[in-house]
Amino acid sequence: MNSAHEADSTEPDSTEPDRAHPGRTDRDNTGPDRAAAPAAPAAALRAEGEMPHTVRTELPANPLAAAAARGFTRVALGRWHVGGDAAEDTVLLVSELVTNAVVHAGTSVELECRYAAGVVYAEVADRHPARRVAAHGQEGHGHGLQLVGALAKEWGISYRRGRKTVWFQLGPAPQPLELVDEPLSGETLPTDPASTRCAESPDAPPSAVHPYAYREWTDSGALCFLAEASDLLAGHTDEDKVASLAGQLMVPRFADWCAVWLWDGARSRLPRLARVWHAQESRIEALRAELAGEAPVAGSRVLPGQAAGWRWPAAAATGSGSGASVLCDLVVGGRRVGTLVMGRAGLLRIPDEVMGLVEDFARRVALAVLSARRYTLQANISRILQRGLLPSEEMRIPGLDTALVYEPAGEGAWAGGDFYDLLRLSDGRWRFALGDVCGNGPEAAVVTGLARPVLRLLAREGHSVPETLDRLNREVGEQARFLSVVYGELAFHDGLVDCTLTCAGHPLPLVRDASGGVRTAARPQLLLGVAQQVGYECQSFTLHPGDTLLCVTDGVTERRCGRRFFDDGDGLATRFAGCAGLDAGGTAERLRREVYDFAPELPADDLAMLVLRVPERAEAALDG
Repeated sequence: MNSAHEADSTEPDSTEPDRAHPGRTDRDNTGPDRAAAPAAPAAALRAEGEMPHTVRTELPANPLAAAAARGFTRVALGRWHVGGDAAEDTVLLVSELVTNAVVHAGTSVELECRYAAGVVYAEVADRHPARRVAAHGQEGHGHGLQLVGALAKEWGISYRRGRKTVWFQLGPAPQPLELVDEPLSGETLPTDPASTRCAESPDAPPSAVHPYAYREWTDSGALCFLAEASDLLAGHTDEDKVASLAGQLMVPRFADWCAVWLWDGARSRLPRLARVWHAQESRIEALRAELAGEAPVAGSRVLPGQAAGWRWPAAAATGSGSGASVLCDLVVGGRRVGTLVMGRAGLLRIPDEVMGLVEDFARRVALAVLSARRYTLQANISRILQRGLLPSEEMRIPGLDTALVYEPAGEGAWAGGDFYDLLRLSDGRWRFALGDVCGNGPEAAVVTGLARPVLRLLAREGHSVPETLDRLNREVGEQARFLSVVYGELAFHDGLVDCTLTCAGHPLPLVRDASGGVRTAARPQLLLGVAQQVGYECQSFTLHPGDTLLCVTDGVTERRCGRRFFDDGDGLATRFAGCAGLDAGGTAERLRREVYDFAPELPADDLAMLVLRVPERAEAALDG
C-alpha cells in the first residue's frame, strides 16, 4: 500500500481538486453526472489567515481499506485533540465513504483530513468518476450518503474526468479545541498483517499469535457482510429479534459464539442478556448460564463504540480449547443501548481488521435496536389510543342473541374507520350503532373518537334517535368529514322487541323472519356531515321470536372480486337468507367466511357486522 502524509503547504496542481472549492476544477466540469459542490471550509480558513492541519493517504481497493481509514483518522484526530461526537462521527463517515468507494468504484482511494478553528473536514476520492456514489437503497448496499446527510453540517460531491470526490464538514465544535503544535506528518499506515493492533485475551502473551492467523476473517467478504447485515437488520421492529439476528449473522461466519445484552436506562439499571448463540447448540445453555451472572463492562480507557478485549468464558470452550473474545458497546447518538460480545476459538488475540468489523457491525446493530424501540413505543401508543375508540363493555344484550364481527384492515390494527356500540339506558331500553367514517388514518380516527361519546351522551340526556343524529351531524360537519351510520333503539315487551332505527348513508340493515324471508329494515337517508340542516327520520318495526336483524358496513357489501361486488344482485340478502336456522354467532361466522371466500386477496377495508336475533320462546325458556 502506498501511503503519503504531508502538511498542506503547496498549492493544488492539475491532478488535485481545488481545495478551496471542491466542486470547482481547472478542467471541464460538465456532463450528465457532474454537480457543483458547495465551497469547502478551507476557503474560510484561508480567509482568516489560518492554514488547516492536513493529512492524506492512499488506500488500496481491498477489504482492509475501511479499517485502515478508521485507524488513520483516529490517529489524526487524536493528534489534533478532537474527541467526543465529532471524532466518532468523522470516523464513521470516513469508514462508510471508503467502503462505498471500494465496493462501487473498485479503485484505490485517497483520503484527506483537515482540522482548524473547531472544524473537521474530510474528503474521500476514487478514480472511477463515471460511477455515482451509492446512497442507501441504491445498488443494494451502503448507508454512506444517508449518514453523511444526517450527520454532516455541509457535504458535497465533485466530478472530474479521472476522479470523483465526496467531502463533508463537521463543526465548528461547541468549544474550541486546542491544536497540537505539529500536524500529523511522516506517519505510515500498517500494510503488513503482522503490524496491525490486536485485542489480546487477558491470559495470552502478545507474541503467541501467528501474523497471518486471522486471514480467514478478512478474506471472507467483510464489506459484503456489512452490507448484508445492514439490509437484514433494518427490516426488524422487535429489539429481541434484532439481537437474535445479530448473533446468527456473526456465528459461525466470523465467530464461534456471540452474546447480546440490551439496556434501557428508563426501565432498568442493569442490561438484559437478550441472546446467546453458539456454533455448537449443545453449549448455548451453559454459556448463557455463565454470562447471565455478570454484565460486560468496557474498560475506562475504551471509547464509546470502540471494540476491546474481554475475558474468555469457560463455557464457550470448544475442541480448540480457549480463544479470544471482544466486547463492543452498542452506541448510537452517544446513547448506549446494549453490548455485543463475540469470541473465536483457537486464537490468543483478535486482529485489528476484525476489531474494526465488530465496531462497524455493532453500530448497525445499535441503530436497528434503537429503531425497533421507537417503533415499539409508537405501536404501544397507537394500540392504547385505538383501544380507547372501542367500547370496554361486553357486547351482549340480555334477552337477545348477539354477535359481533369487527376486523380492522391493516396488520396489527385494533380500531379502524368502522365503529360500533351498545348502550343500556336507565329505563331498560338499549341503543345500538354501527358506523363507518369516510377515509382512513388519524383524521378518520378523530371522527371515530368523536362519534361514539357523542351518541352516548345524547342518548343518556334523553334525546330520541332522530334528534341524536341531527346533533351528531352538526358535530361531524365541523370536522369536515363524512360519516355513515345505522343507529337504533330497542325496547322489550311480552317476548317481542320494538326497534326504531335510522340509516344515514349506510348499507341498509336487513331483517330475516322466522320463515327465512329477508327484507330491508329502513329507508336510505343522507350521509352525516354533508349538510348542516337535514332532519333525520326513523323507521319502526317489531322483531318477533326467530327474527334476526343484520347490520353491516361497506367493507362487506363492497368487497370486490374483479368487477363484481359482494352485494351485486342482492348478494348479501341471498346469503343472509341461507343462514336460516343458525343462531347469531353462526350467522355472523358464515357471512364472515363468505366475505373472505368471495375474493382470493384479503379484504382491503374494515369489516364489521352486528347480528341481533330474538330467541324462540323455547330457547328463551331454556336460557331462563
